[in-house]
Amino acid sequence: MSIKAYIKEIGRGHEGARSLDREQAQDLMGQVLDGAVTDLEIGAFALAMRIKGETVDELMGFADAVQARALAIDSERPVIVIPSYNGARRLPNLTPLLAMRLAQEGARVLVHGPRHDPARVTSAEIFQALGLPAADGASAVHESWHRHEPAFITTEALSPALQRLLDVRWVVGLRNSGHTVAKLLRPIAGAPTMGLSSYTHPEFGTLMSSFAERTSANLMLLRGTEGEAVADPRRCPKIEVWLNGQSQPDLACPAQEGTLAELPVLPRAIDAATVAVYIQAVAAGEKPAPTPLERQVDLLMRSLARLEAAPALERRA
Repeated sequence: MSIKAYIKEIGRGHEGARSLDREQAQDLMGQVLDGAVTDLEIGAFALAMRIKGETVDELMGFADAVQARALAIDSERPVIVIPSYNGARRLPNLTPLLAMRLAQEGARVLVHGPRHDPARVTSAEIFQALGLPAADGASAVHESWHRHEPAFITTEALSPALQRLLDVRWVVGLRNSGHTVAKLLRPIAGAPTMGLSSYTHPEFGTLMSSFAERTSANLMLLRGTEGEAVADPRRCPKIEVWLNGQSQPDLACPAQEGTLAELPVLPRAIDAATVAVYIQAVAAGEKPAPTPLERQVDLLMRSLARLEAAPALERRA
């Protein structure tokens, strides 16, 4: 079906719009990624979906299209995949610290996201300041893993077409479905992935819960820190885990309630250089890691151990 027909279905406003099934959504996103549509049509698609909101079927179809066109990195071991698309505005971006702590515990970690955001401090900039520049392909990712380091790869290296869709934001001024789907990208072949996802609004958390169940995903879901899937260093958020689409209550933890007894040691500023120095000090044991982040590391390592011990779960999620 042409994109014009799809836009007619999804572009009737919040109340009148009709949702697409998984196959239609995959076809629509495929046309967008393959450059088979005009810039005007891409803008119409982006705004229509922004107003309507995605259903689980639509997210599944969009993710199918992106996954089929993205770089796949081989691994014989499970990989923790951390999408990092929000960065920092007020609090330090500790996604690189989470990745480094997981790597120190023996996990294979892949972080992906944009190289730069004019309004935020990205994980890419912090990894660069740590002396861990972005990988330019699968071989560079494997070199990082061989050194027992987390690997960071840009969205552009994984899927130039997806990066072009993300860049529409700088034209129309709003994020689009590409940003949601980018966070669902699991660019690993040959081994299961343990993905991370965050939410700010409860309804999106509910959507991600349904997505995990419908896709038999291995997923950790938490209320993010400024949109990043890393526990708030000041107060542990609610964390939930699914393995093979099944909820794992023993790998979850409730949100921390009450007033804070003391504030954690955090970097004095949020710029990449300052945060990198702080991360190096924590990684070296010179400063304590935030307790909520260490709790997240523990839950992820326990989830990973369960994946490695259960052949029935060894599928690409």
